[in-house]
Amino acid sequence: MALLYGLGVPAMKLMEKSGLFLRGAAKGRGRRERFGHFGDYQPTAHDVFACVYFKSGTNWLMQIATQITKRGRAEFEHIHEVVPWPDAPDPRYAVPLSDETGWKNSPTGLRVIKTHRRLDEIPFQPQARYIGVVRDPKDVCVSSYHFVRDLGFGPMMPSAETWVEFSFTPAFPFGKWSDHLYSYWQVRNRENVLFMTYEEMKRDLPGTVTRIAEFLKIDLNPEEHAEVVRKSSFSYMKENEHKFDTGMITPWSKPEGRIVRRGETGKSNELLTPAQQKRIDDHWRAELERIGCEFPYDEAFLATNEHK
Repeated sequence: MALLYGLGVPAMKLMEKSGLFLRGAAKGRGRRERFGHFGDYQPTAHDVFACVYFKSGTNWLMQIATQITKRGRAEFEHIHEVVPWPDAPDPRYAVPLSDETGWKNSPTGLRVIKTHRRLDEIPFQPQARYIGVVRDPKDVCVSSYHFVRDLGFGPMMPSAETWVEFSFTPAFPFGKWSDHLYSYWQVRNRENVLFMTYEEMKRDLPGTVTRIAEFLKIDLNPEEHAEVVRKSSFSYMKENEHKFDTGMITPWSKPEGRIVRRGETGKSNELLTPAQQKRIDDHWRAELERIGCEFPYDEAFLATNEHK
C-alpha cells in the first residue's frame, strides 16, 4: 500500500501533466476483448436482456425487471445469483448463462440477463426481449468517475478533466456511448425491443414498472405492482446495497455508495465545470450526427443540466 502511494500516485500525476496518459489512450484499445461474451448462445422466449451502458442504471433496471418477472417476490443475497452477466470481466462473478433454474423457478417463466454490450455484439432473436436504457452522458461521466475511483484507482484516479477526455478515447473499456445508444435506438420500434432513458424512468417509477410489465406481457395485480415499486425505489436499494455491490477489489476500495450512490439526474455540476459539461454535450451530439442517429439529444438531456 505504502509503495503504491509512493510510486503510483506521482507516476499518474506525471502522466497526466505530460499528456502521456491521454496520448496513450488515443492510440490504445479498450479492454472489451478481455471481457466475457455470449459465445454461441441462442436466446429463447425465457430471456429478458437488460441492455445498459456502463453506469447508466444497470442495477436499477435489473432490479425492476427481476422483481416484475418474480411478481415482486424476488429474494437473493446478491442480484447476480439470479441474473447472468455473460460479458463480465470475471465469468465467475454471476450465475452462468447456461443455468436455467432462473426461468424454471420463475412464476412468469422469464429471467433477466445483464449486458453492457451494443446490440450488434449480443445474440438477437425475435422470441427474446431486449430493454435498452441510455443516460445523460454527463451524469454517466460523473458516476463512472466516482465508481472507478472508489473501486480501483483510489489515490491514482486522474483529474475530472482527464477523465472526460479519456471517456472519448478508444481505450475507454466500455466503448463509445454514442454507438451503444444508436444500436438500440435504431431498433426501438421492433416488437421485442423497449427503449427508455434513465431520465424517463426517474420521473415516473410506477409508470416505468407498468411500462416494462406490459412490454413483458405480465399482468401485475395492484399489490404486486406496489411491491415491485417499493423494492425498486432508491431508498430500498440503498438500504440493501450489498445485494448489488461488486465487493472489495483493492485494499483501498470504498464499498459504501459505489453502486447505489445518488441516483439523481442533471447533477453533473457536482464534479464537472460548465465548460466540461459543454464539452461532453458537444462531443456526443457531434458523434450522433456523424453516425446518422436522430436521437433527440437536446430534448432528452440538455434540459436536465443547463451548464450552470
